[in-house]
Amino acid sequence: MRPRGRPLPRGRRGGRTFTRRHGARRAGRIDQGGFMTDTPLRLSAEVSSALADGTPVVALESTIFSTLGLPAPHNGEALRRCVTAIRDGGAVPAITAIVDGAWRVGLDAGEEERILAADAKVAERDLAVAAAQRWPVGATTVSATVALAHRVGISVFATGGIGGVHRGVEVSGDISADLDALANHPVITVCAGAKAFLDLPRTLEYLETAGVPVLGWRHDDFPAFYTRSSGLRVPHRVTDADEVARVLTYRSRPDSGVLLTVPIPAPAELDGDELTAKLDAALAACAEAGVTGAAVTPYVLGRLEAETDGASVPANLALAENNARVATEVAKAVASLATTS
Repeated sequence: MRPRGRPLPRGRRGGRTFTRRHGARRAGRIDQGGFMTDTPLRLSAEVSSALADGTPVVALESTIFSTLGLPAPHNGEALRRCVTAIRDGGAVPAITAIVDGAWRVGLDAGEEERILAADAKVAERDLAVAAAQRWPVGATTVSATVALAHRVGISVFATGGIGGVHRGVEVSGDISADLDALANHPVITVCAGAKAFLDLPRTLEYLETAGVPVLGWRHDDFPAFYTRSSGLRVPHRVTDADEVARVLTYRSRPDSGVLLTVPIPAPAELDGDELTAKLDAALAACAEAGVTGAAVTPYVLGRLEAETDGASVPANLALAENNARVATEVAKAVASLATTS
């Protein structure tokens, strides 16, 4: 068994020295094509260089940038806004995806268009199958992205909202794999809380049981994606990125991640009372249509777009961009802490 919690060894990437930090797994040598020789994992040249140099990197999932997350052309706008926010803040974006059977961390020129059209969702459990069957393209979820980020040594990941415990879990048993991934990969996930149509009290209870620190970014309440407060309190409030970086460093469980919740910017927030009624209608339609499992999220988001006359889309764009901006601050703090420790 691999020893946990010890100083991590130095290695070579593309002829350059790098240091794995915060519990990154041994990943093997990277060849000239960017492939790790013992896995189907491939890093873009930009991401590989950034990791070797200690430049801050922010991982991004690709489901949000596919039509499974947002309708076209809004998915493309989300991608551009998130990538721009990260670059403008001084970090390197690393979009994860499946491309021609490879687990990709960072995309090459021209590949973003393939992600925008992706119609296959890839969770952590699906990574091996996607590689073995050489799927042409797949959009990664939170769980897959956290796993890939951990694999290569990226400590910060930005997304819109995480999955969680679904309503009616006592009947369906439906709990998102995102929660297990957060508990088993030492990565800071920056999000606007869990998706609003989930059972948020049970989601927080699950995270407590799993030992995942849940932090509120300059806010005392657990956000509910489209609204700044779910009415539930976060266990801990943080005021700056350095605090968040230290929480990851001082974690008591070597493999546990950290959840940083960031409320949607106030101007983009939807009306909570109206949203509750529209969510109930979308969930009722979902149940009537017999939609279950991974298909629930895109179905409900699509219905919600229709129920809100499209107002949910700009809200989604605003929170995703804001999360990317905050994640960049955190990634810079993590990188700074690594150089001084």
